[in-house]
Amino acid sequence: MPVTTERPAAQAYADFDALRRQDPELAGILLGELDRQSTTLQLIAAENFTSPAVLAALGSPLANKYAEGYPGARHHGGCELVDVAERTAVERATALFGADHANVQPHSGSSAVLAAYAALLRPGDTVLAMGLPYGGHLTHGSPANFSGRWFDFVGYGVDPESGLIDYEQVHALARSHRPKALVCGSIAYPRHIDYAAFREIADDVGAYLIADAAHPIGLVAGGAAPSPVPYADVVCATTHKVLRGPRGGMLLCGAELAERVDRAVFPFTQGGAQMNAIAAKAVAFGEAATPAFTAYAHQVVANARTLAEALATAGFEISTGGTDTHVVLADPAPYGVEAHVARGRLAAAGLVLDTCALPHRDDRGLRLGTAAVTTQGMGEAEMVRIAGLLRDAVREEPQTRAAVRELAARFPPYPGQ
Repeated sequence: MPVTTERPAAQAYADFDALRRQDPELAGILLGELDRQSTTLQLIAAENFTSPAVLAALGSPLANKYAEGYPGARHHGGCELVDVAERTAVERATALFGADHANVQPHSGSSAVLAAYAALLRPGDTVLAMGLPYGGHLTHGSPANFSGRWFDFVGYGVDPESGLIDYEQVHALARSHRPKALVCGSIAYPRHIDYAAFREIADDVGAYLIADAAHPIGLVAGGAAPSPVPYADVVCATTHKVLRGPRGGMLLCGAELAERVDRAVFPFTQGGAQMNAIAAKAVAFGEAATPAFTAYAHQVVANARTLAEALATAGFEISTGGTDTHVVLADPAPYGVEAHVARGRLAAAGLVLDTCALPHRDDRGLRLGTAAVTTQGMGEAEMVRIAGLLRDAVREEPQTRAAVRELAARFPPYPGQ
């Protein structure tokens, strides 16, 4: 169906003034959040800034459309154009990641993992995944999560000296417990994962291999990290984080599992797809296929490595001695400060980040990411500056907040807004 963009009135849906007039309270909240993002530094590893084009798709009339099912087999009428949008997202995702099949409907990364489990497992099955104290996600067996309630999870860890995955331990646990599935992936592992090694272990015990690539998938898209697609039976991912799309999830798999994966998403775990989010995912996939995004992904890693080195020089302890990705784990213990106290001091200075478990330690550390500040145009020189600001904030130096504001003002996330 031909689509025209020659309609000036189509811009009305993005008219912020309409919100300001109709609901000034909510308009004030949105403007306040934009101000917060523009005057502080976003160092949360799971966050990024989408492009204005992605935001436009999210705020488009596609938000009005109900579209249960899949293109060509919807449970509602009027889906001719949203079918095109979803097919476009799927085609771009499969081309970007070299996968046979993509499902772009999951509402989140956790929804994608739930669907992967639903496609391959049955309640009570044994699953081997990274333990939560070592960087595993809630969906990797937390007793507070569906995964820990429905499946029998066994956790693997990391070497206590190096902080790296102990693949021999993983193999031994797999042979001992004979899991139905092996999960590789983490929310706080700063090094590349050896997917080939995991595939070998899974094959040895007859297990499915599920890659939870929520964090590195954007680096994979930009050629800055190894891809799990050739090795995993199913890849679960988010479309935000380094990938810089809307908040949401996706699944990648081979043709032989495509129908099982699709049925696990709809109708088993979800109802109507969020078509505005799917269109925004298509925009992000298109952006990620450009040389500019490849350069961005490599800069994210270069920035993270520089930040890790500068933090070590400033006196922080760095987990695994550095990073291969966008994630840096730093321990403020040398300053005599616990992580939760340090995070509060950093937040007061406008440095926004998370804490996380530190392997084989009783305390927690700081988890930093470089995706958002790299999107803002910052490079290695700014990473050195940020490391100094982090040090000063932990020490409660009074001038730190003003210095953060000055740096943020030089690199606005949305110039001209």
